[in-house]
Amino acid sequence: MADDAYLFLLPDRHPRLGAALAAVGTLECAETPAVLGWLHAHGVSASSEQVRILPVDAQAFIPENAERLPVPLSEDEALRVQQECAPQAVTDVESELLEFRETTQDWEALVHRALTAGIPAPRIAQLTGLDPQDIGRLTL
Repeated sequence: MADDAYLFLLPDRHPRLGAALAAVGTLECAETPAVLGWLHAHGVSASSEQVRILPVDAQAFIPENAERLPVPLSEDEALRVQQECAPQAVTDVESELLEFRETTQDWEALVHRALTAGIPAPRIAQLTGLDPQDIGRLTL
């Protein structure tokens, strides 16, 4: 196995790059003394969103000031990292938007049922992220 990817710590307030290590699934290298020591030295766990992984051919995208560690991957692991780091296709995102539209089309009916069930409007706003004024208009 050669160094096939880089683990790195995403600096604060930096756009998300690569994939979260936890999102890729179990990697053999994650249990090695080198990786465990690196994580410990930086005070983070493998499940932290700050711990990211990128294929070695994408190392140019790693921020200059980011702590990084080259890691070996099996062929299967390298494929999983590549897939997790690949940008979502436009059609995938459009499908998500359509699902969102379908989910939110009947939001008024859902809020009305919640109000009828006795859930206070502020709690509905908190749970749904809806504007409290929109919920208030339904109570009139």
